[in-house]
Amino acid sequence: MPLSAPLSTLEPARSALLLDMDGTLLDIAPTPDLVWVAPGLTDALCRLRDAMGGALAVVTGRPIEQVDGLLAGIPYAVAGEHGGAIRHAPGAEVVRVSLPTPPVEWVLEAARIADAHPGVLLEQKQRGFVLHYRAVPELGPALREAALALIAPQADRFQLMEALMAWEVRPRGADKGSAVNTLMTEAPFAGRQPIFIGDDVTDEDGMRAARALGGAGLRVDEWFGGPADVRAWLAQAAVTSAADPGAWPPTPVQPTAAATVLPPK
Repeated sequence: MPLSAPLSTLEPARSALLLDMDGTLLDIAPTPDLVWVAPGLTDALCRLRDAMGGALAVVTGRPIEQVDGLLAGIPYAVAGEHGGAIRHAPGAEVVRVSLPTPPVEWVLEAARIADAHPGVLLEQKQRGFVLHYRAVPELGPALREAALALIAPQADRFQLMEALMAWEVRPRGADKGSAVNTLMTEAPFAGRQPIFIGDDVTDEDGMRAARALGGAGLRVDEWFGGPADVRAWLAQAAVTSAADPGAWPPTPVQPTAAATVLPPK
């Protein structure tokens, strides 16, 4: 089954890049605050942004303030909190989607669970929280069950999402797909073909949205290998797009078409 628009048919001059951060642009770190920006990444992103008339955005689960701390002034637009907060242009007001906030009791219980299991890390977000278990992978299934039991009374308003060695509780009503759709309605993204690159389940909505808009949704492990390979491809694209604005470089991995088909939401 072919993609809606394979990367080979897209032109940099008519494309928009929408990029996840952790596990895509940045290597996964033991804790979220220990990530670092690899040398050369900001230069490649700036060159690509300029080559595409500004149409480069970061779409992440992190708050926008953290994106600014890591990639200050690089992306033209930023969608944070899985689409719950969007800034359409540098210096523009952050637009927040009306979403519920988890009860304080849930956060306190999540903190108790983390305290009771050394190696489990609780990451609090503005409208949700994450239980990281990278240091104790054997606890993944038990943490999932605990989190599901916690949100069960309000399962119509909150959902549990699987991330890389983590479980995230977040409100329903916004995701990376809605973020892509919103970003693509405004300049400099409007009228372009989106290329969304992400690495885990939380990115699949963004991939679907990009494909539905005639672009491409690329999963890191399927098309690149890992974040270092994504960065190398972006660096190559920054050079080749200037010389040949009509073609993207090939990705390091070329999966079969069947492997790129996402399950229905």
